[in-house]
Amino acid sequence: MSEQDDLPDAPGDVTSEPLSRAIGERYLTYALSTIMHRALPDARDGLKPVHRRILYAMRRLRLSSTGGFLKSAKISGDTMGDFHPHGDAAIYDAMARLAQDFAVRYPLVHGQGNFGNIDGDNPAASRYTEARMTAAAEALLEGLDENAVDFRDNYDGRLQEPVVLPAAYPNLLANGSAGIAVGMATNIPPHNIDELIAACLHLIKSPNARDETLFEHVPGPDFPTGGIIVEPQASIHEAYRTGRGAFRLRARHGVEDLGKGQWQIVVTEIPYQVQKGKLIEKLAELIQTKKVPILADVRDESADDIRIVLEPKSRNVDPDVLMSTLYRQSEMETRFSLNMNVLIDGVTPKVCGLREVLQAFLDHRRDVLLRRARHRLEQIDRRLEVLEGFILAYLNLDRVIDIIRYDDAPKEALMAEPWGEGYVRARDEADYRSPLPAKRQPTLTDVQAEAILNMRLRALRRLEEMALMRERDALREERAGLEDLIANEAVQWKAIADQLREVRKTFGKSTELGRRRSEFAEAIEVADVPLEAMIEREPITVVCSKMGWVRGLSGHQPLDKELKFKDGDGPAFMFHAETTDRLIVWGSDGRAFTLQASTLPGGRGMGEPLRLMIDLPNETEIVDLFIHQAGRKLLLASSAGDGFLVPEDEMIAMRRAGKQVLNVRGGARALRPVTVEGDHVACIGENRKMLVFPLDELPEMPRGKGVRLQKFKDGGLSDVTVLTLAEGLKWADPAGRIRHQQDLSEWVGTRAQAGRMAPRGFPRDNRFP
Repeated sequence: MSEQDDLPDAPGDVTSEPLSRAIGERYLTYALSTIMHRALPDARDGLKPVHRRILYAMRRLRLSSTGGFLKSAKISGDTMGDFHPHGDAAIYDAMARLAQDFAVRYPLVHGQGNFGNIDGDNPAASRYTEARMTAAAEALLEGLDENAVDFRDNYDGRLQEPVVLPAAYPNLLANGSAGIAVGMATNIPPHNIDELIAACLHLIKSPNARDETLFEHVPGPDFPTGGIIVEPQASIHEAYRTGRGAFRLRARHGVEDLGKGQWQIVVTEIPYQVQKGKLIEKLAELIQTKKVPILADVRDESADDIRIVLEPKSRNVDPDVLMSTLYRQSEMETRFSLNMNVLIDGVTPKVCGLREVLQAFLDHRRDVLLRRARHRLEQIDRRLEVLEGFILAYLNLDRVIDIIRYDDAPKEALMAEPWGEGYVRARDEADYRSPLPAKRQPTLTDVQAEAILNMRLRALRRLEEMALMRERDALREERAGLEDLIANEAVQWKAIADQLREVRKTFGKSTELGRRRSEFAEAIEVADVPLEAMIEREPITVVCSKMGWVRGLSGHQPLDKELKFKDGDGPAFMFHAETTDRLIVWGSDGRAFTLQASTLPGGRGMGEPLRLMIDLPNETEIVDLFIHQAGRKLLLASSAGDGFLVPEDEMIAMRRAGKQVLNVRGGARALRPVTVEGDHVACIGENRKMLVFPLDELPEMPRGKGVRLQKFKDGGLSDVTVLTLAEGLKWADPAGRIRHQQDLSEWVGTRAQAGRMAPRGFPRDNRFP
């Protein structure tokens, strides 16, 4: 049989539709699946499907908080096989996170083994770890056997799984959530259960309570890693009101006195979701690159708790200045974004404020309460029916025994027997009280007859008879209370409030788990301190070779000192500077780069390539390297003969890529900058023609190509300088004698003229001194 025989031969087997519609429908299906069944949490129990299925699978495995542990591989395997047909690695990662007390405010899984740490290390493989539920997880599952929530078929229809958990506390806010769906995302920080319950109780008491009153009960998030929240109160309130915002979170630190004026900073809490290992690496990098010169060393002395020691460069450093600098340049301060996008009733995604989320939880708790009450009513009715049959059997015990003993079909005979007052045993009224008049119970039901037949002989005692009556009376009383509960909304909210208070006793602020960890404080804003102010001022000698290897020798060395260079290399720039200076590297492509003198490598060895410090292209030459002087003006020119004046401050750019200041094209190159000190500009071209014109004919610009300085028929501009016309022009001849051209009127003209031949004896390299 050929492959063509398998193809449809009827035109009706093939459907045709536009590609946009086909892709749109399929992508919409995927998007809805991602939003509703993967990424967004349910506002009622605060869980995503994977977390809900993990907890339900653990419950089916009877992993209670007081029971034994079970291998994580078994838990993730059962979850995958029965409820969540995805990768076991993803399931185990989700379960491991629920066990991390630095990631979850109220852990739902009690892990035994390596479940990762705050340094960022991954958990051990699932075959090595064990787990069970915590009391917080059991509170979420409480009432699941009492028809508290709806169940649905699992992915293959073999089993049933809960649509949502009963949730005895507002887990969505207590543990927070994060997820990225299609076209939307969610990010909710953890909060304190005690504060959330206080807000819920206030909402129960005053359904129309003002938002400001709720914010008094819930002042802000409570992160598992602690920290200091420095977000202004107005911003927090606005975030809770709209469901969108952010919280600034700082590390908690203290200053330890070491005596003799020495001190160190000890960090004991770091911001939420910051990996300690990466934070230490970042701080070490800041020290190595000298971006925070006032920080001398960082040590991680953490054990079970966090202890990061920061040593200042000098005891004269202000601790607030040091921490303020680290807040800006490291994850010692972070911003946690709030985007309270949740599923309302498990169906509709919506960005909700604090009030809406709490109200969704309370409405869910009321629904759970009513469902559990109705379920209990059904149980009571079934038990009362059995009890009434038992009591009737006790009243007519002799007749019941006769039927069971002699009748071939005792069940049918018990149900057909007309139980009435004639069969009631004579007893003293003070000793016995009939449960029901005979006219209300003339016959036994199927359930009652079956229960009587299954009754043990040892139960035929008077004590058992009295116990049944007490149980019946207690159930009737409980039933009356449940009927009042179902019929009266006020009674319902009172019951919910009582339940929340019980949860509060278990997880409230009086417990170690429930105490608030994150505190609030006003941000101590320290004015930006210039980098130069944080650097200890010391003399250095800057050396840069022709191949671009730069170093900073300690102290002011003689500028003619013999230094070692790599083979084929030699000195290009060498000058005295200080560690507080900023250096400007001027490239032949007209780009300026800025270096901090304090960051230069030491004088030992050959230094380091300048191209590793800045993004200087390989084809670009280093034209000049000089110390930046604030307020100074420079004359920039290109070999094409164009130029302009620029404030030197405009050339500063603390970026690796530098700043394009002079635009050069067509093979032209930038000439070395010239300090503006004088009243005239002198230009000399490759044709040895020189032109002198007034300085005020040049424009001052922050960047650009500039204007024409000198006109050439062929060649280009060799050099340019700024001079004072009255003092003339001086240069040294090859013999070292100083030549002086006092009168320059022969070469004075206007900008963009061709000029005249240079004075006799002018250097043959066409360079001004």
